[in-house]
Amino acid sequence: MNYHWNWTILSAPAPDGSPTYLLMLLSGAMTTVLVAACAAVLAILLGVPLGIARRIGGPIAGLAAAYVEVFRNIPLLAQMFLWYFVFPELLPMGLQTLAKQSSHAPFVLGTLSLGLYTAARICEQVRSALGAIPRGQSMAGLALGLRPVQLYRYVLLPRAFRMIVPTLTSEFISIVKNSAVLLTIGVMELTASARAMQEFSFQVFEAFLVATALYLSINFVIVALMNLVERRLVTAGVVDGISGRRGSQK
Repeated sequence: MNYHWNWTILSAPAPDGSPTYLLMLLSGAMTTVLVAACAAVLAILLGVPLGIARRIGGPIAGLAAAYVEVFRNIPLLAQMFLWYFVFPELLPMGLQTLAKQSSHAPFVLGTLSLGLYTAARICEQVRSALGAIPRGQSMAGLALGLRPVQLYRYVLLPRAFRMIVPTLTSEFISIVKNSAVLLTIGVMELTASARAMQEFSFQVFEAFLVATALYLSINFVIVALMNLVERRLVTAGVVDGISGRRGSQK
């Protein structure tokens, strides 16, 4: 293969105004982290109540199930295009103009799409974890006089979160990787920045090797933080996530 490696290109000025290509890639990495963090918060805030609703049953469980089936079964790219190209057309004229002209619209709508997509997956994880908790714990809590809200807050949800920490780790990593889809609507996240460097400098390997290293660094940090959370949540006699290991006896 006749390819001319040139790592010094990373210190060359970037056409987008960044002092260097490396800083352009780092800026894209920061955008990726911001998108992933916002989408993860949205997914948790929406996915947990939906999971509880599916477990409780009744009409609200049907609505939660419908949400899951819609958002889980449509490809993320298709959802991204629906939110970015179709959703603004359904808004009143004033909001429609704002959504189309705002420079923040791609970021906001892309993050919203990613968060709603991931919420459907977290919903099912929470529902499964709640279903795995022995029924006797719910009955004991109610017998002690706990209201349903208190039962979920102090008894069931803490146990459920201990079980799903490993799967939540995978979801957060997936959010980081799925954030690359936002390049299709003009968000300059990490993959988009690497592509821009490739197109301007023709140094494709350098661009994507650095991007790969940055993705690995971001996800290693996520894994380390979630491992710390998992160790803190493990208590004596409680199953450690889905692995079947038990917390150390104290």
